[in-house]
Amino acid sequence: MSDYNIVADLHCHTIACTHAYSTITELANAAAGLGLAALGYTEHGIAMVGAPQLWHFTNLKDLPDYISGVRVLRGAEVNVIGFDGQLDMENETLEDLEVVIASMHGGLMPKGNVEQCTAAWLAVSENPNIDIIGHSGSPEYAYDYEAVLPAMAKSGKAIELNEHSFEVRKSSIDNCRRIALLCKQYKVPIVVNSDSHHHASVGFFPNCIQMLSELDFPPELIINSSVQNMNLFFSKKGIRL
Repeated sequence: MSDYNIVADLHCHTIACTHAYSTITELANAAAGLGLAALGYTEHGIAMVGAPQLWHFTNLKDLPDYISGVRVLRGAEVNVIGFDGQLDMENETLEDLEVVIASMHGGLMPKGNVEQCTAAWLAVSENPNIDIIGHSGSPEYAYDYEAVLPAMAKSGKAIELNEHSFEVRKSSIDNCRRIALLCKQYKVPIVVNSDSHHHASVGFFPNCIQMLSELDFPPELIINSSVQNMNLFFSKKGIRL
């Protein structure tokens, strides 16, 4: 199996944070040029250095649903900042967003052992406002994959395979492969995302696709492999592409 049809890129950043370099309109135009149906606008949560302030997220309602014919899902990449699953944004803000990714980032999440990181992710699994677990292959935050991944699936969450990790988190690649294998084994849904910080990388996932192909990963477990899968996954939020 070598051909995967990815119809949406659900993890993208803009100039609203200081380490990304395109506007949301530029991202949407790039997605439209590739024929993508949807784009996730998931700016970094407020604890990240250079991230936008809280009002940025509460004002996302001013964005149109479609830009250049691409459905723009208003969201955030929130930071997990405690072993109890604490996030850097309150649930009352997250519940108004359309797609929410939870990630662990160095300098924001304390360093911990496998048991502590496992506890953190299991707590996150119980948060109904989280949709996707972002780039969780970091050795710095290794967890019990066989305990956490099925728990995430049971609570309706998807696990991200992140293209950007192949460039900036290369120590994560082996763990990413292991996570993907276990998702296949336990039938845990995944999403394939670029984690784009510039519009030129929107919708491009060559390393992710190669890995999935090597693992013969079933496309039906990839949330953003079809509009039908996307509609089913986001139906809990009343979202339909």
